[in-house]
Amino acid sequence: MNVLTFSNLLELAEAPELRTWEPFREGVSVSRLQGDPSTAPAAALLRYQPGASVPEHKHMGWEYIFVIAGSQQDHHGRYARGTLRINPPGSRHSVQSPEGCLVLAIWERSVAFVAPDAPNQEPI
Repeated sequence: MNVLTFSNLLELAEAPELRTWEPFREGVSVSRLQGDPSTAPAAALLRYQPGASVPEHKHMGWEYIFVIAGSQQDHHGRYARGTLRINPPGSRHSVQSPEGCLVLAIWERSVAFVAPDAPNQEPI
């Protein structure tokens, strides 16, 4: 089993180029850290460009979002650097980042995209 340790998670905001990134959604890239959300918990870094968003989705398990840099928002409010947002199973939202952000996302289970134009896919 690989162990992943960040001694200071906020330092990732200073050097995101140290991670490998791949496209996730338009304006959003992902750096996978651990797991496959279809069979087990998963973790990833998500990097939003200014103005990027993720369409409405439903959480099948717990989701933990820690904002490392910038901010993101949903219909509950705005989450700035240092915020930990916990979304319970069954909750739904879409996410926007007007200024751009870097977040750590941990999913207990997969999410289901519910927007008509969004393919039903795993979060990472």
